[in-house]
Amino acid sequence: MFLKARKKLYNFVEESTFFNTAILTLIALNALSIVLESFCALKNTYEAYFFFFEIFTVIIFTVEYIARLLVADYKYPHKKITASINKYIFSPLAVIDLLAILPFYLPMFIPLDLRFVRIFRLVRVARILKAAKYSNAINLIHKVLRKEKEQLLVTLYLSFLILFVASVLMYYIEGQAQPEIFPNIPAAFWWGVATLTTVGYGDVFPVTPPGKILSTVVIFLGIGIVALPTGILASSLLEELNLKKKELDTKCPHCGKELD
Repeated sequence: MFLKARKKLYNFVEESTFFNTAILTLIALNALSIVLESFCALKNTYEAYFFFFEIFTVIIFTVEYIARLLVADYKYPHKKITASINKYIFSPLAVIDLLAILPFYLPMFIPLDLRFVRIFRLVRVARILKAAKYSNAINLIHKVLRKEKEQLLVTLYLSFLILFVASVLMYYIEGQAQPEIFPNIPAAFWWGVATLTTVGYGDVFPVTPPGKILSTVVIFLGIGIVALPTGILASSLLEELNLKKKELDTKCPHCGKELD
């Protein structure tokens, strides 16, 4: 009887569309609450409502966390249930779940206001990706990333190499002309990132002719570097989509069996 109840609880918290939708809605409302509380007039006027909503949210999230602990062995099968619980506790989503409720309880024991950590609850929005209509797309993207990881790592290494060299050169070129803007190499990294990605905020820029020439070169390099991973991913994704389409064309649309 107890095992059946735990199995039903597992199916409810892991597979129930209603439960996932309810939690997602509560996450969205919590995010809205955080935004509204930033307005002093609203916070002072509706402080009691915000407080009660906070309590309600923490209760729901706490119950959910405990429920997932109780059925951890179904998600992480192991000979010992304690091992399953430990694996769940240290899983990324479980850590986020814990961060979502700890800020409410910690001030009871230590004099700190950690309510801002509730923003981590927004990461739980990723659970909506469990919906069937999104799963194929997410699996496809994951497959493409795994397939092209070596090429992407090469472009990442190349980007960092250019960023490092450009930032060092810019420090030595502009350091004396603008010591307050380029006081050290790490400070020059901000210019390098903004220039290499062609964002160009305009808050940090060279004033000497050599510095301007270097910026021009980095901008042109940035255009090509940023386009590389985009092209790699787009090409691989298109290839996977074409393969998937061919697979569907060779299968019966009704029974899914291979066509002769």
